[in-house]
Amino acid sequence: MRPRKYELKEFLDEKADLYNRPSFIEHDPISIPHRFSKKEDIEISGFLAATIAWGNRTMILRNANRLMELMDAAPHDFIMNFKARDLARMDKFVHRTFNSEDLIYFLNALRYIYRKKGGLEAVFLKYKTNDSLQPAIHELKNVFFELPHSPRAEKHVSDPYKGSAAKKINMFLRINKVA
Repeated sequence: MRPRKYELKEFLDEKADLYNRPSFIEHDPISIPHRFSKKEDIEISGFLAATIAWGNRTMILRNANRLMELMDAAPHDFIMNFKARDLARMDKFVHRTFNSEDLIYFLNALRYIYRKKGGLEAVFLKYKTNDSLQPAIHELKNVFFELPHSPRAEKHVSDPYKGSAAKKINMFLRINKVA
C-alpha cells in the first residue's frame, strides 16, 4: 500500500528536520568537507570521505579525520605538493578493504586529475549531460584509472555503466553541489 501524499510529506519533513541540522553534521562523514572553505579542499576531502563511507559511522569519521591529518589538514596543498617520502606516512592506513596501497594510488590519481584535467569538478562538468551525471561518473572512473594501478583499487570507484548505483560518488556530488 502506497502512503498518501500527506503521510509522505509528513515523513519527509520529519527526516529533513532530523538530518538537516548542524548537530547531525557534526557526527557524520559530511562534516569532513565542511571543515574547509577552499573549493579544492572540499572536493578532495569529500571525495576521500565518500570513498571510505561504508561501515560504522564512527569508524568512517575517525578514519576520514585521520586522512585529513595525514594530509596536514590541507588536502589540495598536499595533493599538489607531496613527495615520495610524504607517502610513507600513509603506509599504515586501512579502512575496511581500502588500504594504504589504494590510498597512495588515490592520492596520485587526484594529483593527476588536478594537474592534468583541471580538477574533479572539471571532469564532471565536461562529461555530464543535461539530464544525467551517469556519463560523468563513468568518465571519472576512466580518468581516475588512467595511471598504472593495481586492479584492486578499481573496486573503490563505482561505474553506473556497469550496473552500480554509484552511491558514494553521488553522495560526493551532492556534498559538492555538482548534482
